[in-house]
Amino acid sequence: MSVLVLFKLLGSLALLMFGMKSMSDALQKMAGPQLRHALGAMTTNRFTGLLTGMFVTASVQSSTATTVMTVSFVNAGLLTLAQAISVIMGANIGTTLTAWIMAAGMSFNITDAIYPAFFMGIILIYMKKYRFIGDFLFGLSFLLLGLGTLRITGQEMDLGHNQAVLNFFASFDPDSFLTTLTFLLLGGVLTFCVQSSAAVMAITMILCSSGALPIYQGIALVLGENIGTTVTSNLAAMSANSQARRAALAHMFFNVFGVLWILVIFHPFIDFVINSVVGKGAALFGVDIEHTPIAQKLTITLAAFHTCFNVINAMILIWFIPQIEKFVCWVIKPKKQDEEEDFRLHFITAGFMKTPELSVLEAQKEIQDFGIRMQRMFGMVQELLDLSSTKSSSGKEKDKHEQEFVKLFTRIEKYENISDNMELEIAKYLENVSDAHLSDDTKGKIRAMLREISELESIGDACYNMGRTINRKFQAKQDHFNEQQYSRLHQMMNLTDQSLTQMNMLMGGRREAFDVNRTFNIENEINNYRNQLKSQNINSVNNHEYTYAEGTVYMDLVNECEKLGDYVVNVVEARMGTRQTQRN
Repeated sequence: MSVLVLFKLLGSLALLMFGMKSMSDALQKMAGPQLRHALGAMTTNRFTGLLTGMFVTASVQSSTATTVMTVSFVNAGLLTLAQAISVIMGANIGTTLTAWIMAAGMSFNITDAIYPAFFMGIILIYMKKYRFIGDFLFGLSFLLLGLGTLRITGQEMDLGHNQAVLNFFASFDPDSFLTTLTFLLLGGVLTFCVQSSAAVMAITMILCSSGALPIYQGIALVLGENIGTTVTSNLAAMSANSQARRAALAHMFFNVFGVLWILVIFHPFIDFVINSVVGKGAALFGVDIEHTPIAQKLTITLAAFHTCFNVINAMILIWFIPQIEKFVCWVIKPKKQDEEEDFRLHFITAGFMKTPELSVLEAQKEIQDFGIRMQRMFGMVQELLDLSSTKSSSGKEKDKHEQEFVKLFTRIEKYENISDNMELEIAKYLENVSDAHLSDDTKGKIRAMLREISELESIGDACYNMGRTINRKFQAKQDHFNEQQYSRLHQMMNLTDQSLTQMNMLMGGRREAFDVNRTFNIENEINNYRNQLKSQNINSVNNHEYTYAEGTVYMDLVNECEKLGDYVVNVVEARMGTRQTQRN
């Protein structure tokens, strides 16, 4: 085999992989929101979940995209783990369509049909409204060009008459179970190395259609490919949370279980596929399979086996989804760590390859969690204020009280660091997403999210400023606020907490169902109450109810609450898509 032919083989595989990725990305951009809504709405039971996974994967031509989308929904609480397992089972069936496309590409000369598609694609790409359709046509054209080039390269290689290749495969006993295991392992390793089950399937079809590789060993490679593709997702999920790792493990369990039972009836099952599925199926469509070229027959057999294996495996395991769920939950225990003390993004998982539509979904969920953390931080500030007002007797009780105060203030400091880190990490993630080819709608969402995280970080700063003010007063052993001051501060903080609750309701729900006037009304209440307290504070200092220094600390807390309320409204406006307004 010459160096030129080798590079043609590698180049055509690269074209194939690039075409599949481009086509998949374009389809997901065209139907991203609809795909997400389909996954969320059509998984009412295990059977609809399986059908949803099958049709979504067949549509986007990527089981990885469906799996990642499903894991994102599990993380977000929109799908249960059991529903996710059924969707992943369906994705395994949907991905078999790729094998049929390859079988057709290996059997017929399709390269002549791709040039009109390239021409139409480039026209549509320059038409803003239809550019995603153009991207899809380009991806499909590259896919078909890669398949056509592979077919021609396979003929040029003429492996069926290459004695060295024939001798190598002939050295394996076709009836030996060890041979089957060897090729199964080889298929898994190849898939893991090239990170593409489609590429391994294409190589297998070339070897089998040329007559160099017996069909039984070829099918063993296909089985190994089913396991190899799950190793990739499990490694990617290692840095993710428990639910993501459980979903990836369920995917591996599904495929490994299928390989184990198929090995028991390996040769009889293949004979069944050849004689009953391929033979009778061809007769049903009026095709004379006996006179079909052997190369075409072998590629169809590989595709038929791939489909039959995944369909039957799904039909067996769909009844045991609750047991699979219990198994993966037993194997993967949730990490025992205090999420309040450690910074970790929950929904953004760097290990997975995602399209912009999925990335935006995960970032939205991360920002929702950001908002919840900031409200929790504000709750700590309220607790700190209560602790600072508690009078304790001397001795051990006083020491214990001071330790509790210091511990709580330390947690507030850690939360301030968490808010800074979350802003930076989410912003970095969104910047990476914005490097992709995005729709105008997605660009708008990213701009809004960047504004949201900036305002949420400001909420964290406001909470920290209040915590520091209370801490300075406590450490300086200054006099406590009087009862009237505490009552007014609690009322102000209660209003501020209400505004945070409204903000998090919006972040966790749908914009259409949110009454934004409620947020604006609370903000007006906060502003009016701040002005009222400002006037009352001047009168109280003049009446010598407390010192000017105490009044300054008191108003610092009031003003920080008012600022925090403004930041909340900015977050709400960013999420609702309204313009920023000027406030006092």
